Amino acid sequence: MKTLSRIGFVCIVVLAGSAAGEESDAAKADIAKMQGAWKMVSGSADGVAMPAELLATAKRVCKGNETTVTLGETLILQATFTVDPTKVPKTIDYKATDGPTKGKTHLGIYEFDGETVKYCFAAPDAERPSDFAGKSGSKHTVSIWQRGK
Repeated sequence: MKTLSRIGFVCIVVLAGSAAGEESDAAKADIAKMQGAWKMVSGSADGVAMPAELLATAKRVCKGNETTVTLGETLILQATFTVDPTKVPKTIDYKATDGPTKGKTHLGIYEFDGETVKYCFAAPDAERPSDFAGKSGSKHTVSIWQRGK
């Protein structure tokens, strides 16, 4: 009987390890989709739309698990990140390594739609958003990015 219990335990551990590997593969796939240069097509902060002149200069570059966001020549954020595509909505965590929020954590959500990706982030060290609404007073930033051509 002890042998059967051990076999059952080993099977559970192996199956749990396989599920974790699948999650890791899903995360790797989403991180791969984020790679490269992106231009912002729309953005808002706390419910206020980004002015067109700033929108035109917004750029996001992703290499590996690091992303850099600039407005013109100004560094807005450089961060390492992790994703969890098994959550609904999918989650993303930034650890700011440079920029105005260096040392802070930004919790967010994301979704892909063809060649665009949408993000919604809470203010540094605040609770993760649960949707992409970005209403006034929420202290959330919402942005939609299109792969650079």
